[in-house]
Amino acid sequence: MCGIIGYAGKNQAKQILIGGLHSLEYRGYDSAGVSLLTLGGFETVKCSGRVLNLEEMCKGIDVYSTCGIGHTRWATHGVPSSENAHPHVSENCVLVHNGIIENYIELKKDLEKIGYIFKSETDTECIVHLLDSEYKKTQDHIKAIRSTANKLKGSFALAIMFKDALNKIWGIKRDNPLIAAKNEDGTYVASDIPALLPYSKEIFRPIDDELFCIDGKNIILFEGKEPTIEKIEWNVETAQKEGFEHFMLKEIYEQPKAVRRTVSGILNSKGLPDFSLIGMDDSILKNIDSVSVIACGSATHAGLVGKAIIESLAKIPVFVTTASEYRYSPPITVGNTLTVAVSQSGETADTLAALRLSKKSGGVTLGIINSVGSAIARESDYVLYTNAGPEIAVATTKGYTTQLTAFVMLALSLALARQTVNESEIAKICDSFISDVPEAIENVISRRDEIKRIAESIYDKNDLYFIGRGIDNFSCVECSLKLKEISYIHSEAYAAGELKHGTLALIEKDTPVVALACAKGYYDKMLGNIREVISRGAKVVLVCGKDFEFKEENSYISFELPQINEMFTPLVSVTFSQLLAYEIALLRGCDVDHPRNLAKSVTVE
Repeated sequence: MCGIIGYAGKNQAKQILIGGLHSLEYRGYDSAGVSLLTLGGFETVKCSGRVLNLEEMCKGIDVYSTCGIGHTRWATHGVPSSENAHPHVSENCVLVHNGIIENYIELKKDLEKIGYIFKSETDTECIVHLLDSEYKKTQDHIKAIRSTANKLKGSFALAIMFKDALNKIWGIKRDNPLIAAKNEDGTYVASDIPALLPYSKEIFRPIDDELFCIDGKNIILFEGKEPTIEKIEWNVETAQKEGFEHFMLKEIYEQPKAVRRTVSGILNSKGLPDFSLIGMDDSILKNIDSVSVIACGSATHAGLVGKAIIESLAKIPVFVTTASEYRYSPPITVGNTLTVAVSQSGETADTLAALRLSKKSGGVTLGIINSVGSAIARESDYVLYTNAGPEIAVATTKGYTTQLTAFVMLALSLALARQTVNESEIAKICDSFISDVPEAIENVISRRDEIKRIAESIYDKNDLYFIGRGIDNFSCVECSLKLKEISYIHSEAYAAGELKHGTLALIEKDTPVVALACAKGYYDKMLGNIREVISRGAKVVLVCGKDFEFKEENSYISFELPQINEMFTPLVSVTFSQLLAYEIALLRGCDVDHPRNLAKSVTVE
């Protein structure tokens, strides 16, 4: 969600902050601001709208400052406005905040009683006035920050400057990401890696409630501790568009390589998936009686497809629960349960809270994560990194396909350990995945012009439906989400067999229906379902394998997928749907990388 950037060093801070905010735009936001620390106090500029608006306003700032903080806000408390934008300022301090403070109303009442006047509707303004109040009592920066943090209920990542401490920024977090880095020109703090990549590939990740300070030269911890530095393998070019019109399109094109990287990280010398490579040996997998998947959004959809594959190969029940629901009603599982927490960022607030709840119940936990060293990765017993690389567009593409790939590898490993499928067959399936899936995705991508023509035939419709059976039914849910989140078309996914139970009432002349027909055991039934919607005037887009026979001319548009193992088809059909959504969004004039009201990483509940 919101983005934080801070710099203390020997260079002018203003442009570094603006550049950092541009690199964090992908997280989603509705307003932005910066505050520069000078000998005379704070020079703060804020506005609603894009960072470009802020950049124009900052051209009028004529101050010399080598220390400042910036923020992109995604509204939670109060409407998008310059008043509600961060940074928030009090008499002695200024700060930016990601997260949600649950007891802010109580804090606000107490602060108003002692004379603080509030100018915004945000929970964040309570923090800055509380910090100011604590500093007036203690005249000690460290004590004031720690006292303030102890009084906050909820989640936060804070970057703080004090008026009387030149060239210093303090940072502290709880259940929200915050990182720091340094180079010969200064020190930096940010909410995510892309903002720091132009300056350093060595970062520090504080643990929750660990206070640190950057002073232009060093990252300073207290109580005699030294920061643990983590090496980032990405480079600046990887996190940039590299000539593509949008990050989303670039990330769609990166999927074949990303899938190969996910697989390569878990294969042993025999070419078999081997979880002992991440410390999880067969003795653990053999004793698993059920799997509980906790995730949000697209990660949940990956879990649904993963459920179908695991149950088919390993013959154990899989429960998929949206993390926000898991926290209040965990599923009743069977025997020894493997809890799998799935998150691209590794910082998703609901998934992290659900993981913590599951750990209290015992059992083994596995994180399927992209971001190395993230909160969910640190708190899981074992971690399978997807190695997708940076994903900047809000709508996930390679994040989803690499999560699906991880589930395929987990299913094969469980089947191998439990001996529900023999080793030679596992090797054959694995070899088929490695050789066929990336190639099939590349085939779909190469036919972008064909997909664009399909998009041109349906982009002006207001409602669209995806239907499928078997594993296609689970795949439809993610395909539908891709369309609705970037094109703003109302799109729903239905099990094709449920058409007669209500959905047919929504089908009228020229209603687009995308029918996924990749599950061979359902071909005959899908034929009937497709004829049902055509007879009611639907405009059908048929996405199928070459062996699906449907010859009713002029009644549908067909897109044939390369012929691959049925259980892998969701990785290919979703690529088609990603490109379809992308082309439709372009035709409708939508902001592809920054869909309205959405954020990349949901780090609050």
